[in-house]
Amino acid sequence: MLDWMTIDNIEIVVEKYKLLGPFFGIFLTFIESFLPILPLFVIVVANAAAYGLFWGFLLSWLGTVAGSYLFFLMIRKFGKYRIFRRIKEQTQVKKLIHWVDIRGFTPLFVLLCLPFTPVVVVNSVAGLSNIKKKYYFLTLFISKPIMIFLISYLGSDLREIIASPVKIIISIVIVLVIWGIGKLIERILNKRVERDLREIEKLRRNK
Repeated sequence: MLDWMTIDNIEIVVEKYKLLGPFFGIFLTFIESFLPILPLFVIVVANAAAYGLFWGFLLSWLGTVAGSYLFFLMIRKFGKYRIFRRIKEQTQVKKLIHWVDIRGFTPLFVLLCLPFTPVVVVNSVAGLSNIKKKYYFLTLFISKPIMIFLISYLGSDLREIIASPVKIIISIVIVLVIWGIGKLIERILNKRVERDLREIEKLRRNK
């Protein structure tokens, strides 16, 4: 596998991807909001490698914001139907919906900034909560660039990274660190959710 990852082979793949056109790059990040099995990290890296840091970042940002917001609108409109009932009835989702209703867009902003957050879950929670549409669009608009830029930066330097074993190791370490920080923040948020909901329940009982 590593023998195949030469500069020449990487450039051939990047050029073939570039021939598909920029709208394909937007489409892939757009559709990933509906199909989480697609690797967003790989798609964003491919866009940055093919079109450069600025344009690759812009394509990925536009696609993922548009896809996430459309998914949010679909959940908001059709969330009461049976097809989405399984999502809504999950214990963790119920807790997050209630917490978002209490705390507003701040927890959503934090979650959307993290590169490995399951965006389908976040969009579903937002759609099933009472957050206003314009506020969620603003949350997506200002949170997504942080995550997308971090990944795009690695992708824009992909040729140099492949050429240097040291840079490959550094890049892997960076990705693992980002993943670890994301998981730590998720754990802290989960504890915060549990604590806030316990306090609310306690206040209700004391009334």
